[in-house]
Amino acid sequence: MNFNKNNIKAAQPLNFLYFCQLEIFLMESEIIKCKELLLQGKILLYPTDTVWGIGCDATNEEAVKKIYVIKQRQESKSMIILLDSSDRLPLYVAKIPLIAWDLISHTYRPTTYIYSTAQNLPQQLIHPDGTIAIRITNNHFCKKLIKALERPIVSTSANLSGENTPVLFSEITQEIIEQVDYVVPQHFAESIEYKPSRLVKFIDDYNFMIIRE
Repeated sequence: MNFNKNNIKAAQPLNFLYFCQLEIFLMESEIIKCKELLLQGKILLYPTDTVWGIGCDATNEEAVKKIYVIKQRQESKSMIILLDSSDRLPLYVAKIPLIAWDLISHTYRPTTYIYSTAQNLPQQLIHPDGTIAIRITNNHFCKKLIKALERPIVSTSANLSGENTPVLFSEITQEIIEQVDYVVPQHFAESIEYKPSRLVKFIDDYNFMIIRE
């Protein structure tokens, strides 16, 4: 068969379409696998919109306890949970500050908000003062996984409590990797921040304070 420039140009769109379809298939397969693992109470090491995180089904108390053991973290120290959409907030926060909706809709960088009146979550995730830290994730993999699971997932940095937060996957210790049940393939990571999220705490319906910039 003779090849010319026209043959090559015609093949390029087909190749691009093939790889797009393959990527979609791989993503969907991975989501199904991770969803089943989370429903079984398993612990994942997975990419978020900031750093790599250790996570589980945030409504599963036994799974949450496992993460505290892995990180050697005191249960009095609460952890962040991720949601795919602000529509799910009322399920886990009894009273959402009025200003929250406006702030969330204008948030373009990873930002974790601390709400009072947490509900429908294991006590370990709720701070002694009744607050809960929630981030609406922008990571494509996380959003699809949470949507499929229909529950929030825990997100805590992949390190032992008190140690430095790993910036890259290569910095995560073997001790952490060996203790989780499953590691999501690295090519699903899409973060460009590689740092913890901004942390904002609501004071009342109209006021808030930035705890970490």
